[in-house]
Amino acid sequence: MPLTSRQSTLQIFRNVPWHLLAVLFLIVGIGIWNLASAASGSAPDLWKTQALWFLLGLGTCFVITLFDYKWFMSLAYPCYGLVVLLLVFVEVKGHNAMGAQRWIDLGPMKLQPSELMKIGIILVMARFFHEDPHTDEGYSLLQLWKPAILLGIPCALVMKQPDLGTTAMIVAAAGSIILVAKIKWKSFLFIVVAGTAAFIFGWFNVLHDYQKKRILTFLDPESDIRGSGYHASQSRIALGSGQLTGKGWGQGTQTQLSFLPEQHTDFVFSVWGEEHGFIGTMAVLALFLLLVLMMIQVAASAREKFGAFLTVGVTAMIFWHMFINIGMVASVVPVVGVTLPFMSYGGSSMLTNMAGMGIVFSVAMRRRVY
Repeated sequence: MPLTSRQSTLQIFRNVPWHLLAVLFLIVGIGIWNLASAASGSAPDLWKTQALWFLLGLGTCFVITLFDYKWFMSLAYPCYGLVVLLLVFVEVKGHNAMGAQRWIDLGPMKLQPSELMKIGIILVMARFFHEDPHTDEGYSLLQLWKPAILLGIPCALVMKQPDLGTTAMIVAAAGSIILVAKIKWKSFLFIVVAGTAAFIFGWFNVLHDYQKKRILTFLDPESDIRGSGYHASQSRIALGSGQLTGKGWGQGTQTQLSFLPEQHTDFVFSVWGEEHGFIGTMAVLALFLLLVLMMIQVAASAREKFGAFLTVGVTAMIFWHMFINIGMVASVVPVVGVTLPFMSYGGSSMLTNMAGMGIVFSVAMRRRVY
């Protein structure tokens, strides 16, 4: 519930993890500064829009911290259900852009419900494993039928859009919570085998041609360098040309001459690498890893399971976005359209990530209150 006691409020705000907040501000600040260069040619005011989204996200984050995170347990299923309805609405009357139907047109802005589902799935998974009796042996597949349904419904809707990257992130966040809750090794092995079989089935019956081409190009980068391999190729050139210290802010040729595609969203890290070099990329990687480690520490010190599962889910969401995006721009993983948290342009993404951080701060600030 919201805090009503002034004394309780003061006690809780004494527990603010300022070091975590400082790292978050550093990453966001770097992201906005980088966007000012990445979009200087096509949309010079884009960084201002991103700054406004961050301020809105910061306000959302602050409001969430005012609430005891346990209060979100009662909102888990209603929030999940609402986002599922929004995903259905997208399927029926969603805004179509670049061959994908993922957004709801709200006039001056567009809402992407699949981003909100990342928080929705974290809430319902955290509630399920908090309320379900703990078993030392771990969960069997039969005991996971409810989480499987809760996960399967939004994944099917998001894949229909189509959006393979967001589907993967929803699965990664939920899967991380399941692994922490503990699953029997035989069940885990079965899931791996079933997942492999599902991928084979999906390859022939679900994946679109452009998605297949991205995977094939990843396996053989030179096979279609002017087609499906163009994004990855230009990204590698940008990263490599940055060398040790980079070309300097606003001086990246791949960026400023618009050779680098999607340079303000999916490939924003390539812009940073070209302009700030190996040292700059290592600095940003260190900040992200520090952020993740601090969040893991919050999860480990949570007073009860619900707070721990919530924090694990948000941490997984941030980590896997970072891992896949940076791996994607470095050609370590296939190009799947996953953005870099707090650095890639996007209002829905910024709000979702900041809402997640609000949950983490709520857990962190109440570790020593109960």
